[in-house]
Amino acid sequence: MSDFVIDPRLDRDSKLLIKLGLCQLRLMLDSRWPWVLLVPQRSGISEIFDMTPLDQTMLTFETAIAAKALKQTTGCLKINVGALGNQVRQFHLHIIARNEGDPAWPGPVWGHGDACAWNPDARAEFTERLLEAL
Repeated sequence: MSDFVIDPRLDRDSKLLIKLGLCQLRLMLDSRWPWVLLVPQRSGISEIFDMTPLDQTMLTFETAIAAKALKQTTGCLKINVGALGNQVRQFHLHIIARNEGDPAWPGPVWGHGDACAWNPDARAEFTERLLEAL
């Protein structure tokens, strides 16, 4: 049995979509950008180098398939991938679909305005298309 526990802030700000081999794939609850997180289901990880080489390899694979599915689902111009961890120490990787003219373009999404909740129907439809693309 795993002792992995999701950080309360990640749990509050995102919704679990599916558990992959290593990571939870979670949808951020801010509809301004199609934005998912990968959270490795490992305890005590705050940096990528805290993971085993095998887990690092698995994270790379899961990042690629999640990013490709997000790009396919959204038709976006660019996929941004980043791991900051300044506010939430638990290692998590952001994968964000970006387009020219989006609310923060060309700057970063962090700290830009207030989050906008998903319409439940739009979130369900987006989630279904994303999971299909996986």
